[in-house]
Amino acid sequence: MTDHNQTSQEAILAALSKVQEPELHKDLVTLNMIQDLTIDNGKVSFTVMLTTPACPLKSRIEREAREAVMSVPGVTQVDIKMDANVPSDGRSRGLLDLPIRNAIAVGSGKGGVGKSTVAVNVAVVLAQSGARVGLLDADIYGPNVPTMMGVDHLPQPKDQKLIPAEAYGVKIMSIGFLVKPDQPLIWRGPMLHSAIRQFLTDVAWGELDYLIVDLPPGTGDAALSLAQSLPLSGSVIVTLPQQVSLEDARRGLEMFRQLEISVLGVVENMSFLELPDGTRMDIFGGGGGQKLADQAGVPYIGGIPIDPIVRAGGDNGVPVVVSYPDSPVSKALRAIAEDIAAKISVAAMNQGNFIPINLIG
Repeated sequence: MTDHNQTSQEAILAALSKVQEPELHKDLVTLNMIQDLTIDNGKVSFTVMLTTPACPLKSRIEREAREAVMSVPGVTQVDIKMDANVPSDGRSRGLLDLPIRNAIAVGSGKGGVGKSTVAVNVAVVLAQSGARVGLLDADIYGPNVPTMMGVDHLPQPKDQKLIPAEAYGVKIMSIGFLVKPDQPLIWRGPMLHSAIRQFLTDVAWGELDYLIVDLPPGTGDAALSLAQSLPLSGSVIVTLPQQVSLEDARRGLEMFRQLEISVLGVVENMSFLELPDGTRMDIFGGGGGQKLADQAGVPYIGGIPIDPIVRAGGDNGVPVVVSYPDSPVSKALRAIAEDIAAKISVAAMNQGNFIPINLIG
């Protein structure tokens, strides 16, 4: 039996080097995730520095690290602090001087599929986990984000910069703040490009781990402008299960491919209706999102059930993950947000395998 005082750092790190980070497929020591390791009379404490606070496998990593260290002779107690430092995707946003580590576009081929619902709730889940999150409502034809987040105006500008509104820990910017509610939004290409660029350059975002961008539906000028102004870490496509929606979503997906923006995966909204007896009713048909993902060779991130509380939350300005955190819809949205965060981490950590995207002319 090793004397309590002689349990060495080497022995602890050797044990922890057998614990894999499940998404990155490397061990915690190699990934430099173990920090502040101290040993005091058999009591071991350290911090596991995750690549996202919204890590879906956080508890598994903590449990395996604890078990590994407890198996070292002489260890009597293990204290683990779980923290996170979100890696940057390494893409230069220097032109815009933005300290944004990762930018994720949420797009769809057509309107009305719940793209803004996904963008809003994913942003709130990431903020709840402790990340610094911005939400850019670039849907210049139907800017719904202010309504969904329950904010109707921006704070006073400061130092000639627009200050984002804030709700549920998320910084928010939307064209909806800058036009009257009943004013029709009619944009031509060049106006659009300068408006979107202004949202990036003239807004004091501060440092962000994630900027979630709610794109306008379709494959028009706004999506192209945004991709050209802001190098994106990746994109998520939202679709409904039925064939018509899938055809439109496929066009959106191919647009990202042509712009060399990696498609993180497909989210299927209004997947099914859960009946009181627990059975599922496929109102719009089933398996469409999975089929689209399979055909396009991208991951299927998950499906979101139909539930009136989602609409009510959007109308009342309280996202469903806040108003009904334990509902099946919220659980689905939380899993989707964590999956996206995990995929972004993997992409950032494997930067060498990703094509650097810089479409700024």
